[in-house]
Amino acid sequence: MTKLFSGYGMVFAALLLGLAVAAAPGKAAGPQGLLHYTTPHSFETLVEKLDQAVTDNGMFVVTRASASKGAAGRGITIRGDMVVGVYRNDFAVRMLEASVPAGIEAPIRFHIYETADGKANLAYWTPSSVFKPYDGGETLRLMAEELDSIFALIAQQAIAP
Repeated sequence: MTKLFSGYGMVFAALLLGLAVAAAPGKAAGPQGLLHYTTPHSFETLVEKLDQAVTDNGMFVVTRASASKGAAGRGITIRGDMVVGVYRNDFAVRMLEASVPAGIEAPIRFHIYETADGKANLAYWTPSSVFKPYDGGETLRLMAEELDSIFALIAQQAIAP
């Protein structure tokens, strides 16, 4: 599922994604833990859908950085590009109790970027891969796995047709 789908193929792909999240559907070739999804959505629509999915899944958008808006402010037009940091304070407290150095990784980020065909892609590192290098023991590992589930739900809702 590493290429763009259209029509019935996209519907089929969305069904497969919903049924087998643990198998990392939509994951493009790349480093383990980096999930990449193609979508049928425009950049603006995917940003809106991600925001709604974050809220619906009990998390918060805590940072937002847009290269395309920054470039537009300088009179330069580039394709839509935004990084959205998502987290929640109870996870921050648990993370810091397990590993203060892991604090640099919060919030966990989603990357939305527009493609040449006017559609948008969504990518993110799974929280378990983000926190894996840190010595936080079982507490950090379990928290990261809990976040993996939440982030998978957010991604699935955002990319759904």
